[in-house]
Amino acid sequence: MNQDSPVFVVILAGGPSAEAEVSRNSAGQIQTALAAAGHTTQVIELDHTCAQQLLSLEPDVVFPALHGPPGEDGTVQGMLEMLGLPYVGSDVHGSAVAMDKAIAKGLFQRHGLPVCPDIIVQPDQDLNSAAAEIGQRLGQHVAIKPLNQGSAIGVKLLPNGGDIASALASSLIHGPCLVEPFVAGREMTVGVLQVGSDYLAHPVIEIRTPENQWYDFEHRYTPGHSEHVMPAPLSQELTQQLQQVALTAHRCLGLRDLSRADFIATENDEIYLLEVNTLPGMTPTSLYPEGAAAIGYSFEALVNRLVHNALQR
Repeated sequence: MNQDSPVFVVILAGGPSAEAEVSRNSAGQIQTALAAAGHTTQVIELDHTCAQQLLSLEPDVVFPALHGPPGEDGTVQGMLEMLGLPYVGSDVHGSAVAMDKAIAKGLFQRHGLPVCPDIIVQPDQDLNSAAAEIGQRLGQHVAIKPLNQGSAIGVKLLPNGGDIASALASSLIHGPCLVEPFVAGREMTVGVLQVGSDYLAHPVIEIRTPENQWYDFEHRYTPGHSEHVMPAPLSQELTQQLQQVALTAHRCLGLRDLSRADFIATENDEIYLLEVNTLPGMTPTSLYPEGAAAIGYSFEALVNRLVHNALQR
């Protein structure tokens, strides 16, 4: 089947994730673009009936327009493998590894990629003792991130220090947390698109938010709340370094089809890889489609390419 052949694509959306509404927005955008490309489409909700619906519908390809667990952590991918359905995106292993920030960082370190030191805190730990250890090992200025969430859900930043124990209590609602030193700098992101055996790095995009604010959930998904500067105003050397790290991270995690790596770049041109997203957002304010357009893939061409990647497997 060639890339221009129309197929039947089921788009999975929603689910129990805290990012369910973002997922539904992405699904709507994907459905519109695939329909424009000539495909037959149907969106179904990720719930207890979806496996039976998929068996009944018998789609040619499933497009998971999902964010956060269980859609991005390998759970849904495992279901699709069991059902024998081709699907867009990384497989069970790649999805699970990338979603767990601690495991992903271990792989990044093995491949010599630039990451911050960290401490893992479990929900059942004594928070005062954990806060004391964090202060001793990492300092008072820290970033606290749930291990298995996306879209900055549950993230707490203490750029000026503060009550680490209280911040931990807030973040640990979402499960185990990764704590890193807070690094002041510019937020950068680089997408990767797989086309056959080639891996294409998008231009570096700088994410700018109003002063003393950061790229949290609101700024990610509210039009006008952030500015995306592409290509980022960086030296050619730093641009190439960011793109190469994104490509290496994609490969070392064992990902396929698409990913987006997020970074902090300091004023001294040091870079730190923060995380890699295996199913980046596909909304009107999303970064990944912007980067793909810059390398010649309109939104319609992008989702069409991803569907045919799945078919070719």
